[in-house]
Amino acid sequence: MKTKLLCLISGGIDSPIAAHMMLAKGYDVEFVNFDLTPVGNDYTRIKIEKLVKQLGKLHKKKLKLTFLEHGKQLVKFYQKLDEKERKQLCLLCRRRMLTEGEKFAKKIKAKALLTGENLAQVASQTIDNMYVEDKAVSIPILRPLIGFNKQGIVDIARKVGTYEISIEPGGCCNITPNRPEVHATLEEINRLDKKLGK
Repeated sequence: MKTKLLCLISGGIDSPIAAHMMLAKGYDVEFVNFDLTPVGNDYTRIKIEKLVKQLGKLHKKKLKLTFLEHGKQLVKFYQKLDEKERKQLCLLCRRRMLTEGEKFAKKIKAKALLTGENLAQVASQTIDNMYVEDKAVSIPILRPLIGFNKQGIVDIARKVGTYEISIEPGGCCNITPNRPEVHATLEEINRLDKKLGK
């Protein structure tokens, strides 16, 4: 029996390529997307379905995709945080996706979570923030693109047929802070988690 991984797919360029790499290594990959409605774009769901279908076609297998509601909870987070605390919103959102992802992974007997995170590619993807993310779950988080440069990922995406889908509209959250936290501390995030309610 192949080892199963749960890929947190966002609809961007990176996460489909992370999944492609692990599928190419022979892992069994299942997908989950955290639906950001009402703070996301309605087209995202269609785009993600197309990405998973393209990966299935490429690897000659039917791939499973599940959508989990997340946007309403994110709105509640935003409302409970004060203006200063909102710079932590992306990290709090990400950690909650990971904890919900872990629950789903256990349900489908997946051994690890799989993400498209890439060190320092975007402001929030720093070592400090990834450390805080990792502490949210007890199963491994695999990041096969961690040291890639953006052009390298784009080149692979073009080659495997996901790039044109990934750059279609959709996927953005409209309550993202202008300056997200880049050097989060576990103490502060734990405090905010308690404020938001586990």
